[in-house]
Amino acid sequence: MKLYQLLSVSLLVLTLASCNFTENINVQPDGTGTFALEMDGSGFMAMAGDQALKGLDPAKNKKSIDSTFLFKQIFEEKKDSIAKLAPEQQAALKKLENFVMNIKMNPEAKQFLFSMNTPFKSINELDGVMESMGSLKDLKGKSDKKDNPAAMLSGLGNNNSKLSFSYNGKNFIRKAIVSKEALNKINADSTGMAKMIFASSKYTLKYHFPKAVKSVSNPDAMFSADRKTITVEYPFTDYSENPEKLNLNVVFE
Repeated sequence: MKLYQLLSVSLLVLTLASCNFTENINVQPDGTGTFALEMDGSGFMAMAGDQALKGLDPAKNKKSIDSTFLFKQIFEEKKDSIAKLAPEQQAALKKLENFVMNIKMNPEAKQFLFSMNTPFKSINELDGVMESMGSLKDLKGKSDKKDNPAAMLSGLGNNNSKLSFSYNGKNFIRKAIVSKEALNKINADSTGMAKMIFASSKYTLKYHFPKAVKSVSNPDAMFSADRKTITVEYPFTDYSENPEKLNLNVVFE
């Protein structure tokens, strides 16, 4: 199945169904680690059934799909367009070049999983990554989704906030900063159909650390048995309308 066809289905799931999103970070003892943004759209597959694959190859749409794409591959194909972008746009795309995208679809099991993940040498490398996804629409200078399927993902991490991370072995901090102007815009835009679509969606933070956690600023955080993994679940509307609610301060033992 072609990249555009897979992304078309992914976009359909993102826009027509309630999905569960997980921001997954795994920090190693030396400060390196992995970051992943994961989406579970299995509820949509269960609801829509074969209609979810309408328009795809009918001879293949009953089969399971497990496809992986490298952002470097997409950027290489669009290198001429990227070279024409402003320096700040090119720098934003540079932050995404190590991302790997995976799509898993199993019609019989009613499974639809989507993820984007990347390694990092220091967690500070993740600063601005979510906002950088908005630059995907600029690969051809406009959001032309037929010629630029990556543009479909341009709004996935954009909630009008600036997100940063820090880790020093004693503390871990996730901080989103929203300007008053952006917040007013969010509230103005977060009505009607878009709000109804994501009303039952969840956005979960799941972080694994090399040390046991002593305390977390969010009292609803759940701990693994060894206290090295914390999970905090939020309504997706908090992520999109009140990003600062997801700010987190973790203290280690």
